[in-house]
Amino acid sequence: MTFAIRNLSVLAYAQGFTLWHYRAAGLPLSGATAAGFFSPAADMLAVGDMMLVSGGDGGRVLFVSAVSASGGVNTTALAG
Repeated sequence: MTFAIRNLSVLAYAQGFTLWHYRAAGLPLSGATAAGFFSPAADMLAVGDMMLVSGGDGGRVLFVSAVSASGGVNTTALAG
Protein backbone atom coordinates (compact mmCIF):
# COMPACT_ATOMS: atom_id res chain seq x y z
CA MET A 1 0.00 0.00 0.00
CA THR A 2 1.28 3.44 -0.86
CA PHE A 3 0.69 6.84 0.73
CA ALA A 4 -2.87 8.16 0.27
CA ILE A 5 -3.40 11.90 0.84
CA ARG A 6 -7.03 11.27 1.82
CA ASN A 7 -5.78 9.43 4.94
CA LEU A 8 -3.79 12.43 6.23
CA SER A 9 -5.62 14.97 8.38
CA VAL A 10 -4.80 17.90 10.64
CA LEU A 11 -5.71 17.45 14.30
CA ALA A 12 -4.33 20.75 15.60
CA TYR A 13 -2.38 23.76 14.34
CA ALA A 14 -0.77 26.58 16.32
CA GLN A 15 2.19 28.93 15.83
CA GLY A 16 3.57 27.06 12.81
CA PHE A 17 3.26 23.60 14.41
CA THR A 18 0.85 21.00 13.05
CA LEU A 19 -0.27 17.78 14.70
CA TRP A 20 -1.31 15.28 12.03
CA HIS A 21 -3.05 11.93 11.96
CA TYR A 22 -2.41 9.34 9.26
CA ARG A 23 -4.73 6.35 9.02
CA ALA A 24 -2.73 3.54 7.45
CA ALA A 25 -5.69 1.12 7.49
CA GLY A 26 -4.38 -2.38 6.65
CA LEU A 27 -0.79 -1.23 6.20
CA PRO A 28 1.65 -2.37 8.90
CA LEU A 29 3.52 0.33 10.81
CA SER A 30 6.77 -0.70 9.16
CA GLY A 31 5.35 0.47 5.82
CA ALA A 32 3.87 3.72 7.08
CA THR A 33 7.05 4.65 8.95
CA ALA A 34 9.48 3.75 6.13
CA ALA A 35 11.86 6.42 4.84
CA GLY A 36 10.18 8.67 2.31
CA PHE A 37 6.66 7.32 2.88
CA PHE A 38 5.30 10.82 3.55
CA SER A 39 7.25 12.49 0.71
CA PRO A 40 4.10 12.96 -1.44
CA ALA A 41 2.89 15.40 1.28
CA ALA A 42 6.19 17.32 1.48
CA ASP A 43 4.50 20.59 0.49
CA MET A 44 2.19 20.31 3.53
CA LEU A 45 4.63 19.11 6.21
CA ALA A 46 7.23 21.13 8.13
CA VAL A 47 10.19 20.20 10.31
CA GLY A 48 8.92 19.95 13.88
CA ASP A 49 5.46 18.71 12.97
CA MET A 50 4.28 15.57 14.74
CA MET A 51 2.22 12.76 13.34
CA LEU A 52 0.05 10.11 14.97
CA VAL A 53 0.05 7.04 12.74
CA SER A 54 -2.60 4.33 13.10
CA GLY A 55 -1.49 1.16 11.33
CA GLY A 56 -2.91 -2.29 10.92
CA ASP A 57 -0.72 -3.57 13.76
CA GLY A 58 -0.65 -0.62 16.20
CA GLY A 59 0.18 3.04 16.44
CA ARG A 60 3.21 5.29 16.56
CA VAL A 61 4.11 8.94 17.12
CA LEU A 62 6.45 10.40 14.49
CA PHE A 63 8.44 13.64 14.41
CA VAL A 64 9.08 15.29 11.03
CA SER A 65 12.86 15.66 11.17
CA ALA A 66 13.57 16.89 7.62
CA VAL A 67 11.76 18.15 4.54
CA SER A 68 14.03 18.68 1.55
CA ALA A 69 13.59 21.12 -1.32
CA SER A 70 13.40 18.15 -3.67
CA GLY A 71 10.32 16.85 -1.85
CA GLY A 72 11.74 14.24 0.50
CA VAL A 73 10.37 13.82 4.02
CA ASN A 74 12.20 12.12 6.90
CA THR A 75 10.44 11.12 10.11
CA THR A 76 11.75 9.83 13.42
CA ALA A 77 9.76 7.61 15.78
CA LEU A 78 9.14 9.17 19.20
CA ALA A 79 7.28 6.28 20.77
CA GLY A 80 6.28 2.77 20.04
